[in-house]
Amino acid sequence: MMKKIFNIIFIVAGMFLFSSCNEENLEPESIFNNEDELPDPDSYSYLLDCWLYENYLLPFNLQFRYRMRDVETDMDYNLVPADYDKAIDMAVLTKYLWFDAYTEIAGINFLKLYGPRMIHLIGSAAHNPANGTMMVGLAESGVKITLFRCNQLDAENVDGLNDMYFHTMHHEFIHILHQVKSYQTEFNAISANYYEPYSWEDRDFEPAASLGFVSSYAGAEAREDFVEVISNYIVKTDEQWEHILDVATKGWVVSRDILGNELIDEDGHRIYKEVEDSDGVDGKAVILEKLFLCKQWMKDSWGIDLEELRHEVLLRQENLDINLLRKQLER
Repeated sequence: MMKKIFNIIFIVAGMFLFSSCNEENLEPESIFNNEDELPDPDSYSYLLDCWLYENYLLPFNLQFRYRMRDVETDMDYNLVPADYDKAIDMAVLTKYLWFDAYTEIAGINFLKLYGPRMIHLIGSAAHNPANGTMMVGLAESGVKITLFRCNQLDAENVDGLNDMYFHTMHHEFIHILHQVKSYQTEFNAISANYYEPYSWEDRDFEPAASLGFVSSYAGAEAREDFVEVISNYIVKTDEQWEHILDVATKGWVVSRDILGNELIDEDGHRIYKEVEDSDGVDGKAVILEKLFLCKQWMKDSWGIDLEELRHEVLLRQENLDINLLRKQLER
């Protein structure tokens, strides 16, 4: 989702001659006077602040903000800050599953040049009462990514991490990238007759997949469709991706009881049953055609093999050890 443009002042990381964070070596070479960004040895958050300073600000010129600031949030929502322990987990997971994965495949300069300049954590969700939707992430003016619901983080549930955060991170990052180098215009025409920008949330996953969308939100508009293909492909296992393709080959209608009422599962989602596919769209073929163009764009525009990036991310997901990652903050 692209929203408002913010003017953001950030520290430009210069050359530093230290390997760890201590009282003698915390003075950065910066054109800005941003002393509030430096770790405070007297703060209870000193170890986290040092780790963020060394692992995000110095190598990537990125501010990882876990202390919520009103000026960087939408005043239309009632929001709460991220819990400190949840912020630690989000920080180490984001580096391991996102920044380290891209660095392994594309080199450290890729995110240094094209990555966001700020990641801002919000503890709660941002609900839109007008249409019943929930905002899970924002990429603003190509420099800032905001992540919501951080206080619900379960660091040992990989599927939950992807559903709530990392699919969103990749989604918003691809938005940043396609603002720099546009994707192929022919992508926009593939599903042009089926986008529903004002009512996409009314079309559930099953009918959306049958029309060639990897998610309901992909059916909102072409640019969301594009980034949804890439972000879902990166984080989904082979089994999960094949499930999307399988659903896309079929027709679906909402199941109803004998009174004609829609059947709803325990999570509040409509229950669908398979029927003859009569929408005239080969959903699987459409998704694979979109994936082909996405792979081509990643390779031609960025020199990144999407298969290699996906393999790296999935390998990291499979070997995720949150306790080991947390030990990085120990001194």
